Amino acid sequence: MLFDGVDGAAGEVFLLSRRVAMSQQSLIISGVPWFDDRGRTVNAHGGCIVEERGLYYLFGEYKTDEENRFAGFSCYSSPDLVYWTFRRIVLPQQKNGPTGPGRIGERVKVMRCPATGRYVMYMHADDLEYCDPYICYAVCDTIDGDYEFRGPLTFRSELIRRWDLGVFQDDDGAGYLLVHEGDIYRLAADYQSAEELVGEGIALGGEAPAVAKLGGRYWMLFSGKTSWDCNDNYCLSAPSMRGPWTYQGLFAPEGTMTCNSQTLYVLPVHTEHGEIAMYMGDRWSYPHQASAATYVWQRLSVNHGRLRLAEYLPVWSPVSGEAEPFEGRRIAVGFRSDRAGESVSVPFHGSRVALTGRADQWGSYARVGIRGIGPGGESAMAAGPIFVSWYAKSPDSGYRYVSPELPEDDCVLTVTVTGEVPQWTDKSGQRFGSVGSMVDVDEVIVAQ
Repeated sequence: MLFDGVDGAAGEVFLLSRRVAMSQQSLIISGVPWFDDRGRTVNAHGGCIVEERGLYYLFGEYKTDEENRFAGFSCYSSPDLVYWTFRRIVLPQQKNGPTGPGRIGERVKVMRCPATGRYVMYMHADDLEYCDPYICYAVCDTIDGDYEFRGPLTFRSELIRRWDLGVFQDDDGAGYLLVHEGDIYRLAADYQSAEELVGEGIALGGEAPAVAKLGGRYWMLFSGKTSWDCNDNYCLSAPSMRGPWTYQGLFAPEGTMTCNSQTLYVLPVHTEHGEIAMYMGDRWSYPHQASAATYVWQRLSVNHGRLRLAEYLPVWSPVSGEAEPFEGRRIAVGFRSDRAGESVSVPFHGSRVALTGRADQWGSYARVGIRGIGPGGESAMAAGPIFVSWYAKSPDSGYRYVSPELPEDDCVLTVTVTGEVPQWTDKSGQRFGSVGSMVDVDEVIVAQ
């Protein structure tokens, strides 16, 4: 991308920063689909963010709306954590092997190795029944280039046959691999094998590990095991990565199911009021993960020696680090239905629109789309339609959908009930998911 002699990452920062400055609001809105520069949903789950040369690079699982299989790992970039540019599928499905056809690829994490300057990508590879796990890795010379799959990661020449993983790079450049149940491996200097087991079984029953260094201590976050459903996540702390690790309990209010999300990663974010730690969580949405699974990004803090996500901010500014409202004209809707095919349409004039409503255990999917209305009354699809979820394990009244920014025009937003009841079972046969197919729309907020 070029602009007046500025190219590469610097050019993208300039152009996107200009776009942000011209935009009405530049906000992180949790629990709704996000859209990239192509108008498609940002599809990067289970991943991480790497900051480099003024850009944030988001890596994640490139999900489908049809089935849980490995379709590749994606990479997006942003100057501000709000506007995302799709770079590429940095690691596609392989022809065969652990990440070949009929396999699963999850929990992708990337670190730049200080010793080699190369980027090393880690992932969980498995079969569709989650009975053949590997921790694998790939390498690349550039952060958003084509990663070369290298195969399973080893420790003392033995394969690491585990699943959920996280990574952490300490201040001295040492890299660590974190796996479910709380094992911690220190990586070799080139980050391409595990050299030492520095922690073992510190969180039995835990998965989705992530580490942050805050307040002079190390904090490790874990989720319980409830399949695609969320739960009250917890944390441990230690003076070093070698421990000793002390259980510190829940870091979000009990019963909120960690803001209806599963811990993923912790990112330092520079705001005008100083650096904050940003909790990154996935709000999974089985089976429609590509469009309906969303992200929960919130502020973490250490208060009186305890890690806290004390207040859920539905909308906040990454510039100030503070809560801000989504501004616009409000239109009361009051639509509530569980009948497949029933819909509500709301005409509006503006450039962006948000939906609010209640999500709970009786909720399900709707198809949400926007049509632009031409001068002669003809219409053309302006955004979507995509699946949007009204299911939440912990009841939540808030934003369900926020459209991409569109040319200001006369439009009609339509919400159509699918009638699906999203349910699934885990390997043990335990049932999870919704008990209904309800869609509940309170109001529409129109940004001019």
